Amino acid sequence: MHSRPPPLPWLAPGEAFPAATQAWGRGSPAPGLLAGGGALDAATLQRAYGAGIFPWFSLGEPVLWWSPDPRMVLRPEDFKLHPSLRKTLRKFRADPRCEIRMDNAFSQVIRACSARQRRGQSGTWIVPEMVLAYEALHAAGMAHSVETWVDGELVGGLYAVAIGCAVYGESMFAHASDASKLALAALVGFCRANHIGLIDCQQNTAHLASLGAAEMPRSSFLAALRTATQQPAPEWRLTDTCWAQLMGPGQP
Repeated sequence: MHSRPPPLPWLAPGEAFPAATQAWGRGSPAPGLLAGGGALDAATLQRAYGAGIFPWFSLGEPVLWWSPDPRMVLRPEDFKLHPSLRKTLRKFRADPRCEIRMDNAFSQVIRACSARQRRGQSGTWIVPEMVLAYEALHAAGMAHSVETWVDGELVGGLYAVAIGCAVYGESMFAHASDASKLALAALVGFCRANHIGLIDCQQNTAHLASLGAAEMPRSSFLAALRTATQQPAPEWRLTDTCWAQLMGPGQP
C-alpha cells in the first residue's frame, strides 16, 4: 500500500521551485514528483534543470515537475561501445553519404521524437507545449541536437539540454537501424573531449543500462550539477578530437 504523500505544491508562473529533496519518495503514488503548475518557458526550464528538476506530463495534464531519487546517469567513460556498434560507426564515418551533425535541425529532431513517443499508449509526454518550450531553449543556446544524416536525409538523432558543462539527455528517435545509437555515441565522444562528467538520463531503463548508464543517489547528482552548471559551456561542434575520444587514437 502506498503511503500518503504530502500535498503537492502548486506553482504560480515565475515562482521558485521547492528543493528537489522535497519530491515524493519511494512508496508514494508518484516517486520523484515535486510540484505542478508554473510556466513552461526557457527561463523556467533553465532554473529547473539547474536545480535537478525536469518537466514530464502527458497531453491534457497540467505541467508536472520531477526530481527522482536515485537518478539514472551515463558517465561518458562508462559508455559501452559494443563491437557491433563500433563496426557500424566505422563504416558510417567512412561513407561520404553519411554524417553526424550538431544543431543543424533541432526542430526536426524534437518533432520526430514527439511523433515517435506518441505511438505508445503512455508515450505522449513531448506535447506541443513542450516542443515550443524546448525550441525556445534551443534559441537561447541551452538545448542542442545531435543528428544522423544519410544522403541529405535526417534518419535519427537526439536532443539534450545543456547548462554550462551539465548535459541532460531528453529523447532519441531513429528512422534507420542504429541511427539514434550513432547520435548518442557522437554525444559521448563530444562529452569526453570537453571533460563533461555525466549525461543525465533521468529514469532507469534496461536500454540505457545496456549502454553503460547507472543509477546514482540524487544527493550526489545535485552536487555534481552545482559544479558542472558553473563551468563555461563548450562550443557544440564535433571535431576529430571527439571521434578520437570515442574510437581511440588513429581510428577513422
